Amino acid sequence: MLRPSAIAALQGCDAIVHAGDIGRLEVLCGLSALGPLTAVRGNVDLEWAQALAQTAEFELAGRRFFVIHDLNLLAINPHETGIDVVISGHSHQPAIRRRADVLFVNPGSGGRRRFRLPIAVARIEVSDNRISARLIELTE
Repeated sequence: MLRPSAIAALQGCDAIVHAGDIGRLEVLCGLSALGPLTAVRGNVDLEWAQALAQTAEFELAGRRFFVIHDLNLLAINPHETGIDVVISGHSHQPAIRRRADVLFVNPGSGGRRRFRLPIAVARIEVSDNRISARLIELTE
């Protein structure tokens, strides 16, 4: 599902990323209306999502981003390959961590509540000399 509060939180973003467990194609359609969209498939995505890649890489504002659903399946060393930000999903546990100058962001789930975890999205800010992220907890 695509919550109105998630749409509001993502307004004005230069890029939108979905790290899998999308559920329905309509979610991607709604997100792509907000800006350029990068999406990977998750372990619960159905047949319609098989065309989506398991990982994605893109550059924005001179920074390299890597997207993967399950961080446990990360087969590269992001620091050694020049990745600045890794975005993942799978656990649905919102988290921001920095390891070896790489920012790891799990925005959580901005759709239906997963387990008893907060409903959240994340915004990543890129400036000339800094990358930061913040979690935005959504109301139901």
